[in-house]
Amino acid sequence: MVARVNTVAFQGIEALAVDVQAQITPGLHAFTIVGLPDKAVGESRERVRAALAAIGLALPFERITINLAPADLLKEGTHFDLPIALALLVVIGVLPQDALTDYLALGELALDGEITAVAGALPAAVAANAAGLGLICPAANGGEAAWAGNPRVLAATNLIALVNHLKGSQVIAQPEPKLAEPDPPVGDLKEIKGQEAAKRALEIAAAGGHNLLLIGPPGAGKSMLASRLPGLLPPLAPAEALEVSMVWSVAGLLRGGGMTRTRPFRDPHHSASMPALIGGGARAKPGEVTLAHLGVLFLDELPEFPRQVLDSLRQPMESGRAVVARANAHVTYPARFQLVAAMNPCRCGYLADPARACARAPKCATEYQSKLSGPLLDRIDLHIDVPEVSAGDLTLPPPAEGSAAVAARVAKARGLQTARYGAGGPRCNAEADGEVLARHATPDGDGVALLGQATGKLKLSARGYHRVLRVARTLADLDGKESVRRAHVAEALSYRRLHYER
Repeated sequence: MVARVNTVAFQGIEALAVDVQAQITPGLHAFTIVGLPDKAVGESRERVRAALAAIGLALPFERITINLAPADLLKEGTHFDLPIALALLVVIGVLPQDALTDYLALGELALDGEITAVAGALPAAVAANAAGLGLICPAANGGEAAWAGNPRVLAATNLIALVNHLKGSQVIAQPEPKLAEPDPPVGDLKEIKGQEAAKRALEIAAAGGHNLLLIGPPGAGKSMLASRLPGLLPPLAPAEALEVSMVWSVAGLLRGGGMTRTRPFRDPHHSASMPALIGGGARAKPGEVTLAHLGVLFLDELPEFPRQVLDSLRQPMESGRAVVARANAHVTYPARFQLVAAMNPCRCGYLADPARACARAPKCATEYQSKLSGPLLDRIDLHIDVPEVSAGDLTLPPPAEGSAAVAARVAKARGLQTARYGAGGPRCNAEADGEVLARHATPDGDGVALLGQATGKLKLSARGYHRVLRVARTLADLDGKESVRRAHVAEALSYRRLHYER
């Protein structure tokens, strides 16, 4: 007799169907798992044996074979424990053969029979729903799995409760959809004195989803400004929240098994490697660009990142996806993030200050800034100087306008973009392509003339030309204007600086 249980293997955020087959035959005692399992799956033998013993069941002293089909698909993770155990329970006659036909199962087993949380419950629930199957998952993952809309979700705390439910002697309640605990409140713009030009750039970046580079001396407030950006961004739409939560579910980062509604804000240290930033490693895991999907990726001390790591951002910034190619895996992750970066003008940071400039200027500035490639800078829409805050600014009372007022203007501008582009179109101006810009961001006559002159004088690339149009369109949205005017083009061009003072 061969028992079968449905489960999944993850390739990126995609859940691929896997058929768990169990068979017990006469012969020398052995417990073998085949079908390209990794080490974690191979160790399921001991966890499953101990969990069954904890509920008073012993496996027969015969040859046990578990096959994970298709056999050429790599199986990774501990979530195969539960389907393997359930298949064995059918083989030894504890569960009827048809008890699990209409379910997809995943979960890790503790040695005492508890079913513990695993990564990927939400994508698995979506896959089960699409296949017309119910879902069996750990109780800790029930809150996220319920968001898939599957009416048959069994979120069990332990193996004995699940067996009793499947045999009809106990009922496991349907889990309720759960939201993750909100993040701690971010700081308010009221706490930042001075830096009005930088605050304006921050508002534009939030309104249009534009990439932003802050350049200034140490202590000018660059990191403080970047940390206030999440408080200006609109909350995730339901479809976006599901998209982000699926990424975080695969990465095992959903707090408390609930779906998140806040936009991600990731700030990796400048020692991060390329696999950490883009994704990869032995198991082709998602990197920071994917964990920041539909949110913000903040890179502080930008030139301190290895140049090769920074240049690896160029393709995800353009395409909105990160392709991780390895000998044993080829995985595509979503990576539609907003880049915010901060840097000093030189290594000591005081290039423009004659009282504190180092003796090696301007050579040290040239060497420091040369770590940033031109193609990477060309992909950043807004370049803004953040000057040192004077003592007079620090003694002033807090600004009257805080994050709430700015966020209201940002939400209004984003609403105009949603209405303009409609369902299936760009989410924000930063994602608009050339065809969309030609329809919705062509400036008036004076604006076209100014942009034409600037393109020649500033040597703008085709990419830079379109990025100026995107920023100008956002400026028009903030002003509530239907058309892009010369003033919007002029302000957009003022943020287009590719060469800094040396």
